Amino acid sequence: MPRAQADPLAGIYVLERGWLSSNNVLVHAGPGEAGALLVDTAHVNHAPQTLDLVRHALAGRPLACIANTHLHSDHCGGNATLRQAFGVPVLMPPGLAEAVDTWDEDRLSYRATGQRMAPFRHDGLLRPGESVRAGGRDWEVLAAPGHDPHMVMLFDRAQGVLLSADALWENGFGLIFPELEGEPGFDDQQAVLDLIAGLPVRVVVPGHGAPFGDARAALERARARLHGLRTDPARHARHAVKVLVKYHLMEEQSQPLPGLVAWAEGTPLLRAVWERHPPAGLQSAAAWVEQVVMELAGSGALRVEGGRVHDA
Repeated sequence: MPRAQADPLAGIYVLERGWLSSNNVLVHAGPGEAGALLVDTAHVNHAPQTLDLVRHALAGRPLACIANTHLHSDHCGGNATLRQAFGVPVLMPPGLAEAVDTWDEDRLSYRATGQRMAPFRHDGLLRPGESVRAGGRDWEVLAAPGHDPHMVMLFDRAQGVLLSADALWENGFGLIFPELEGEPGFDDQQAVLDLIAGLPVRVVVPGHGAPFGDARAALERARARLHGLRTDPARHARHAVKVLVKYHLMEEQSQPLPGLVAWAEGTPLLRAVWERHPPAGLQSAAAWVEQVVMELAGSGALRVEGGRVHDA
């Protein structure tokens, strides 16, 4: 539904998707612009749905460009489908352009996390320090490492609208993947939170969840969470394993427990987390995965019936 002009989100449609897919943000064209800008394209499983949603939101108007905040599978899985359907360029942050050109799934994290992805081509870069014109607004490209070393946010300073991707949600932020891989990431996340705190933000449109206005309160919660993770990195690792197992079940919907355990044992990132943070009292990665599945089932996030694990 169109928003009143006094609203900083006037002309911006936020397609709130859930957790397997990221939100999609459609910035309708301003005067003299060729078409709308679509920020992020969700998961490959949902690509047909994303295409339908975007077409509905466009209501016959043209799409001019697709931009990705980062290349995790829940943010760019619809790139190939939408690029083909609309014939528009895809822009992405620098850092992994060569990996996309050669489609190196190891560098792109899809093999490391055991996640699905459809190969796509890119046509240009979102370079931090530059800006993108869309919706009659100048969107500053801001580097936002932490969750992902190459992630960017888009900020409309005039209206105070921040497309924060997974750097800031209303209640937290995305997993700090570099820390799971044995590289520093908490300091980068802290720096990004400090960067956001210094911006004149009126509305935050996160990568997951509804837009929100109280950035200061969200930053306080995010800083408290980050402090807890810094003091107990194993807690971050345990949470990450649960997130990755849940994400896999959202992709698969249902899987025999032995197959799920075999997937986890064969997923490089999960193996690396096991080696760095093996839980006390468990002698194998398989036992850890089974424990995680039972904990997720106990919380209602998964369901185990007849030897099969189902998404819930």
